[in-house]
Amino acid sequence: MPPETLLTTQDWEQGDGSATDRAWLADWRRQVAALYAEVRAMAASDPAVALAHWRAVRERLYREHPQSPLPAAARLTFRAAHFPPDPSLRFEVRLEPAPPSPPGALPLELPNSGTDTLSFSRLGRIELPFPDRPRSLSVFWMAGYSGGLFIPFRDDTNGGETYGAGRYLLDTAKGADLGGDPVAGTLIVDFNFATQPSCAFDARWACPLAPPENRLDLEIRAGERLSA
Repeated sequence: MPPETLLTTQDWEQGDGSATDRAWLADWRRQVAALYAEVRAMAASDPAVALAHWRAVRERLYREHPQSPLPAAARLTFRAAHFPPDPSLRFEVRLEPAPPSPPGALPLELPNSGTDTLSFSRLGRIELPFPDRPRSLSVFWMAGYSGGLFIPFRDDTNGGETYGAGRYLLDTAKGADLGGDPVAGTLIVDFNFATQPSCAFDARWACPLAPPENRLDLEIRAGERLSA
């Protein structure tokens, strides 16, 4: 079979597990990882330029890539919606480790939009220095899949301006990684890069969601939002 036959978008269905499906999924992950590598490099000198680049490339991928989480019929006219940039919502914070799990402890299961279950462990917490008072979020590690840091959150925009079950701040298993300093034990988190999970665009996707401990009691008016 010629290589170009494998990568055709014809005669396959997204998620069918075929070689073509897996090849396009690998390409999606490759492009997302490359985008975040560019973002980390740009943000070191100009976070605003990095954010604009991220928005443009992410919208193009959602509109054009065969593994977009959008329903196929919605891709051609898709336009991403975002809150205005807010530089005050970018932080470099220390990851405070969680106590070790006791021997024999079962893996943690987060809420999920579907019937699938994914296992996580709780790595620790980060404290976010909001102007009125600090708040904290738990940081999880995805036990399966490819592993990775995961920070889902909910806030007071959910169910109106953003997806009702919350958004993601980091999801490094899928390349959404803004960087950090492992020597200092810090992570970079920026709510301007908050993403809506795939299930916000199409209910056929099953997405892990934020547990009650990651519910913020304020509006986070930054990052992706529902179309106006």
